[in-house]
Amino acid sequence: MAAIEELPLWLRATLRVYPWRRIDPVPLARLDKPMARCRVALVTTAGLVPPGEPSFDEHLQGGDFSFRIISARSDVQSLGEFHRSEAFDHAGIALDKNLALPLDPLRELAGGGEIGEIAPRHLSFMGSITAPGRLVRRTAPEAADILVEDHVDVALLVPV
Repeated sequence: MAAIEELPLWLRATLRVYPWRRIDPVPLARLDKPMARCRVALVTTAGLVPPGEPSFDEHLQGGDFSFRIISARSDVQSLGEFHRSEAFDHAGIALDKNLALPLDPLRELAGGGEIGEIAPRHLSFMGSITAPGRLVRRTAPEAADILVEDHVDVALLVPV
């Protein structure tokens, strides 16, 4: 992550005056079984998109609040990255998409018995959503329903 002094002047000014929203803490759910028996899903905010799927709309006012489903069988390196933010260096993700969606390391954990299994579907959002109301009201519940349908015990958020 860049230090604020490293960001372009226009972005530093935007961050200083942006009306940041405070959200009450969400209670944690206690894990009731060992990780070695848990089904794990990944949720990224890197704006990753499977081949052939529509990219995120970088021109949508307030940010694209939709998400894409990524199959557990996906080749991580084939995913396109469509994150609109210029606040971070995209070069690392371009070299290895596992930095934003560590599906290959998750497969290694499952193979070694560290986790029970990998969920069949993972979720990708585009970060840098400056108007999160639609995300909170509509998209997040839809995403949560998918994780519940897939009997996910643990969802790991990979913020970008």
